[in-house]
Amino acid sequence: MANVIFSSELQRLTGEEHTCVIATNYRDLVAELLNRYEKLTEDEILNMAVSIDGEIIHDPLLEAVSPESEVHFLFRISGG
Repeated sequence: MANVIFSSELQRLTGEEHTCVIATNYRDLVAELLNRYEKLTEDEILNMAVSIDGEIIHDPLLEAVSPESEVHFLFRISGG
């Protein structure tokens, strides 16, 4: 199962620092998280930056997730 690590902001909504999810792609992973955590909304999770196996993914919806993957949800940082 993929290991999902939540940012401190998402921890307030999930009540957990991390969880494990069975998914083959990012879209399925998000759907499982939304089903699992009532307070978590699609807007909140889709507005987070995502790192899959140490790589920041800018458009992750179709990105593959393996059972050994580590997925981090992070605050997006804007630069200028």
